[in-house]
Formats: sequence, structure tokens, C-alpha cells
Amino acid sequence: MRGFVLGLRLTVVTPSANPLASLPPDARFDFTALVPLQLQTILARTPDRLPLLDGMKAILVGGAPVSMALQRALQRIAAPVYHTYGMTETVTHIALRRLNGPHPEAAFKPLPGVQVGQDERGCLTVTAPVTGGQTLHTNDRVDLQPDGSFVWLGRLDNVINSGGVKVQVERVERALERALLDYRGGVFSGRRFFVGGTPDERLGETVTVVMEGSPLPVQDEAALRAALQAALSRYEVPRRFAFLPRLPQTPTGKIDRRAALRRLSATTPPR
Repeated sequence: MRGFVLGLRLTVVTPSANPLASLPPDARFDFTALVPLQLQTILARTPDRLPLLDGMKAILVGGAPVSMALQRALQRIAAPVYHTYGMTETVTHIALRRLNGPHPEAAFKPLPGVQVGQDERGCLTVTAPVTGGQTLHTNDRVDLQPDGSFVWLGRLDNVINSGGVKVQVERVERALERALLDYRGGVFSGRRFFVGGTPDERLGETVTVVMEGSPLPVQDEAALRAALQAALSRYEVPRRFAFLPRLPQTPTGKIDRRAALRRLSATTPPR
């Protein structure tokens, strides 16, 4: 859609994890838009394509959160890389944040003409021409900054109610991701995981890490838990690490959290 509106010359390829793999070595582009998985695959499996990325005027990344590991890897790219924020209701993105360069940004900056706010739930509101001038209420919890930018905290429906305390899943996931990167040179950082709530007789739900692969050695799990205790409140620290040989995926390649939790509950009785 952006290409048609701007009158750009388009190169259409079959959707894949690595859309650059089938292109000729001398291909050159000014712009591309990718999901994080595609950009991660390009950097990891076809590093020879880095000059192609370097020569672009801008690279957009959207459709999913950007991991800390990927953001670190993006520092290798000379072209500016931007993380986009948008949703189906706005048709396209309404805010950006720079991911690489000397001054990467944590907060999204709304595009011109876009006004953002916060409702009583702590969720982002958007008023813009793409919303027909109406105020759109999202389910994204944000930290609204004085300058009008915002830090995305997580989805409202990704909250675990553990003993009456509400725990934002994404905050725990970011802390664990950082711990995995820093621990033993990142030996376990390649493992896929997510944080979810599992049944608990006393608390109702307990904060649980569900990780792909075999169980971690006891000493490694203890070290990661200690790192999380230093970064999170006592209620946010996962009480349990659970493991599945493979994490189920959605058709788009994202972790299917609900399916994984169902699979876990079928093999583990409530605590």
C-alpha cells in the first residue's frame, strides 16, 4: 500500500522467513518493510546480504515486538531501522521509534497529525485522520511521556492475576530476555519462551516461564531466578519454570501461548 501511494517501483517476492534470499546479488532497494522474524533470519542466515540492507534509505520493522537480541544485532546495519506501531483499525502505522544508530529510542513518536492519550485503564488512545477524527481506544498499556511519545508496556489481556496482584507479562519477559543474554555469554538466549499464568490452588494463577527444550540445569535456573529477583518485584518473579519439547506456533510463526498452556496443563496438575 505504501508503495502504491508513493509511486515506488515495487519488487514482489513470495512471503518467506528470508525474502532477500532469492534476489540476485546485485539487487538494490531504497526501502523495505519486514517483520522481526524476517530481519532476524536475514542477519543470522545470510550475512552476505548486509550490504543490501546498508544501502537502503529506511527499513521498517513491525507486526511484533522486537527482542533485545535483535535490537543488538541491528547495530550492524548502517541504514536507519524503525520499529512501527499500528493496528488493523488504523490501516497503517501511526508512530515510530529508531532502533539503531548512536541514539536508539525506547519511546514511539506519533506521526504528524496523530494525537495520542491514555484512558482510565492506562491504555493508549489514538485520534488521527486515519481514525476519521474519532478517538480509538486500544488495549495496549503504555507509559505516556510528557512530550507525547509513549513506551509500550504490553497488552491489557496479557496480565496475570496472581493472588490479587496484576503482573504484566511483557515486563517479566523483557527482564528474562535480558537475563538470558547476560548469563554465561548468552548460552541459553536462543531458546524460545514466553511468560504465562498457570493454575495455582492458593494464588489462582502463578507467574510461569514456559520454555522450549529440555529442562535447564538446576544451578542455571537458580542463577536466572536470582537475576530476575534483582530486576523485578517479588510478585513478578516467576515461581515456576516449565518446559515443552516444542512450543506450538500460529500460522504466522508466532508462539501460540494458549495452545502451549493447554498442553502444559494436560501434563501438569494444578499446584
